Parts: sequence; C-alpha cells; structure tokens
Amino acid sequence: MRAIIGGAAGTSMGYLKDSSTMSLQCDALFGAIEDAGLDPAEVDGLLAAYSIVEPQIMMADALIEYSGLRPSVAMTIVNGGVTAAMMVMQAAMLIEQGYCRHVAVVAGDNRLSGLQRNAGATIASLGAQKQWELPHGLTVPAAYALIANRYMHEYGVDESQLAAIPVTQRRHASLHPRAHKRTPISIEDVLQSRMIATPLRLLDCCPNSDGAGALIISSADTARDMRHPAIEILGAGQGHSHEFVSAAPSLLDFACKQSSATAFERSGLAPKDMDFAQIYDSFTITLAVGLESCGIYQRGEAGPAAARGELGLGGRFPCNTHGGLLSYGHSGAAGGLFHFIEAVEQLRGDCGERQVEGASLGFVHGDGGILGAHCSVILGRA
Repeated sequence: MRAIIGGAAGTSMGYLKDSSTMSLQCDALFGAIEDAGLDPAEVDGLLAAYSIVEPQIMMADALIEYSGLRPSVAMTIVNGGVTAAMMVMQAAMLIEQGYCRHVAVVAGDNRLSGLQRNAGATIASLGAQKQWELPHGLTVPAAYALIANRYMHEYGVDESQLAAIPVTQRRHASLHPRAHKRTPISIEDVLQSRMIATPLRLLDCCPNSDGAGALIISSADTARDMRHPAIEILGAGQGHSHEFVSAAPSLLDFACKQSSATAFERSGLAPKDMDFAQIYDSFTITLAVGLESCGIYQRGEAGPAAARGELGLGGRFPCNTHGGLLSYGHSGAAGGLFHFIEAVEQLRGDCGERQVEGASLGFVHGDGGILGAHCSVILGRA
C-alpha cells in the first residue's frame, strides 16, 4: 500500500518569545492532525526529531507525554539536517509494511530565542570531529567554505552567481506569511554582507529561527477521508559517504547522487519530470551542489542558472519556493521538514502568489552533516 501525505502544518518562523521546543512541536503536530481531518486518537505512529535547545534522548516519548497521544509505534531519529527527509521515508515504510495507518512526523526547536548568544560557537562546531577537526578551529561554515572554494575553483563559478541564490530565496520568502526573513535583498547586499568564512558571507548562511513543522503520513486507502487532496510518496532513497569533512571522499562529488538516483528509479521518474524542487540549503553552496549532484543541473551550472533567474517562480526550474533555510528560516531538524510542507502546499495548489503553475510532481532533498548523509523523496499529486 503506497503511503500518502494527508496533513501538513508549520508554525510561524523567527523570534517567537516564550516559545519552547515542546510547545512549538505540539502546535505543529496538532495543526497537521487537524489539517488531515483526523482525531488525535487515530495517530498510531510518531516519529520525532532531536532538539538542541531542549535535548531529549527519547524525544518521541517526551512528546507523547507532553501531547497526550498514545501511538503504538514511536521513534526518535537523529541525523542532522537530513533527519526530516529520513523521517518521511521511515514513516512511508511503516505505512507500507502495515505497522501503522497514520504516522505523525514532527520536528522543531526554538534556536533563536532559546539559545544563549555564546552558544553559537558550540552549535557551529557540532559537525566537527573533536579529536581531529575541532582543535584546528573548523566550524560548520568553514567546512562548507572548503567545499565552496573547491567548487568555484573547479568550475569557474563566481561569488555574484552564487549570490543570486539567496536573492531568489528571499524573493520567494517575501511571498510567504510565515517566513522569518521577508525583506528583499540584492546581489550587492549579499556581496557586501560581512565575511563569515571565505567565500561565504552572512547572507550566504541560513539564520537560526524558532519554529516547528509536522506532517501526517497515512495509508493510501484513507485518502477519501482526508480534508485535502492526497499527496503520494512515489519514491525515496538514501546515500551516505562520511560524517566529517576531513574524511570526505571528495569535495565535489557527494552521495546525493546515489540518494536521488534511487528515488527516481523507485518512482519511475526522472529529474526532467519534476515541476519544482525543495532542496536543503543551509548555505548557498549546499543548494548549488544539491542541484547538480541530484542530476537537475550539470556541474558548475547551478550558479549561472540562478543568475539567469531559472530557479525563481516562473523560471525553468523553481526551487525552494518558500524561501528555503536561507530565508524561510532554520530551526534545526524542522528546517528540512519545511521543504516537505512547501512541497505539499505546492502540489495542493495552495501557495497563492508563489504557486508553481500546474505543479503535479516535486523533488525534495535533505542532507546532514557536511554533505555526508542524504535522503531524496519524490512526491506527486494523487
């Protein structure tokens, strides 16, 4: 039995005073249950992601206690930025194997209001191997800067071309009422923003945000009872190559190639069939690499394509139509979940000014660590 997405909900993004990780997650969870038209008692599976602000080894069970839900299957999944995509894939497998009929997928954190300012260095170093990388001062932005420098050198892509990515994302976010960053920016704004790790500047990096999101993954035979048109999970795949960037087999070739190839093969579709993509974009280079390694663009073409306007609404291949992590906001594992929520809304035709005309198929991709763990998912209008 193929799995469908029957419910989706997200909180507002930004600085949400007096919020907590658990309150945000419950707001999104019950929003998604209502969106699906279910009674909370019908949710028999729960997959929860990690939190940095309120760390819980057993987050799923903590959320069960906090929310009052009583699912028969519950799991906590922790794998960095790819966690959301993996939870969607895992939920689909639970449905297809008959363990559950309605699985809630939940992630959220109050990273902006809940973290002390001096905690930023700790967060930035979570991906650094403590014995070999951290002692040398490597942070997450610096690790991505290594990849950006190699990419720009190899393919001749310049900073102004990559700067078109956050400009495009911000334009999309300006049309989304829940987005964190909605003030339009220009390429000049990006190039004049302060340097974080050469060549990545402030506006090449996603902001910390408060926020949460949730999905309801259900058995396809429940579609007739849902409030909205069902969105099918047509195929999914994973790819893994490394945890630490110092051990990466390549700074140009990543396992998103494997995850996307598997997802497309299982769906019987190809990149050319997709109407849009929602791809993890913690930094501008993350999106450029993802677009190319997933087979949507050839090597070195994503930056120039962004500069030509191809990734924008009305362009050849609309990407991150909610604004992505770069502008919609990044609240931990929920960052990747917002890409799915946007894909669902696009496929329902509910996006208003940012709607991709005639959208019926979409590609969603998440990655974790420094481009080390990947999960790709193909979604389609049922």
